[in-house]
Amino acid sequence: MDALAFLREDHKSVLGMLEVLDGAPSGSGAQVSGLDTMVTNLVIAESQHEAIEEQFFWPAVREAVDDGDQLADEAVAQEQEGKKLLQRLEDGNPGEADYHRALQDFVKIGREHIRYEQEIVFPKFEAAVSREDREKIGEKLEAAKKIAATRPHPDTPPSALVQKTMGMVAATVDHIRDAVTGRADKNPPNPQIR
Repeated sequence: MDALAFLREDHKSVLGMLEVLDGAPSGSGAQVSGLDTMVTNLVIAESQHEAIEEQFFWPAVREAVDDGDQLADEAVAQEQEGKKLLQRLEDGNPGEADYHRALQDFVKIGREHIRYEQEIVFPKFEAAVSREDREKIGEKLEAAKKIAATRPHPDTPPSALVQKTMGMVAATVDHIRDAVTGRADKNPPNPQIR
């Protein structure tokens, strides 16, 4: 499966969540609206997405695209900002002012980040990388997502080596915590590529 098709499907799923979460109820309405479940799904989906990009996609961009280092550095900086907001959501509760500020900030920067990837990075990557190589990267992304971290880990360095070592340990702990707490039941499905 093509890496860009896989990432676009992930983006489509996240954009759908952002659409629902934009203007989500606050105060007591947030506590009864199911907002916590939707935000949990967002945190899981985004944590997995960023972890696999750091492992496989950004190293490929750095290697294949002429200005790949600059493109990847910008994207990773955006992702780190997003992880901090996701951590605030993970640590907070619906109805709390900071939770809702973090959510609205994430909705805004999440959309901007997806636009940056799809409009700036993806066309350059597609032009520089053969379909066959994109398929190989896509297979790696798909396999990695199944075992990727389900929490943001904003203090973990965003490098491929760290994600493939320490990140995998963190992911294992995340999956155990998810199973014990029942959070695993809220895990969003992996995107289906047609």
